[in-house]
Amino acid sequence: MPTIFSKIVAGEIPSYRILEDERYYAFLDINPLVEGHTLVIPKIEEDYLFELEDELLGGMMVFAKKVALAIDKTMDCKRVGIAVLGLEVPHAHIHLIPINNLHDIEFSRPKLKFSDEQFRQTAEKIVSAIR
Repeated sequence: MPTIFSKIVAGEIPSYRILEDERYYAFLDINPLVEGHTLVIPKIEEDYLFELEDELLGGMMVFAKKVALAIDKTMDCKRVGIAVLGLEVPHAHIHLIPINNLHDIEFSRPKLKFSDEQFRQTAEKIVSAIR
């Protein structure tokens, strides 16, 4: 059964796309900790990040770096933090989170709610910094 992330990649569920290539997809988290919180996934379905083939995992980190640098340029943050939880969706993924302090990356914090327009504007800002 396809995961929600596979359905996003297939276009069955809408997303706020940041970057895509033949192997990976990056999109805004719809339950973000902060503005610009982005998910990076491989297009293949694999439950556990560390079960990915070495070449795919390494490529995913290089892909994520492009996205993180664009987030860093466009969001008001000191750094872009990375988190791997892997429990909420059975599809390997990493979180790229703009941070200014350690508390910005605490997943126990309430998630933010943004309008469709706010998500679109955030995605457009990040995408424009990738090009």
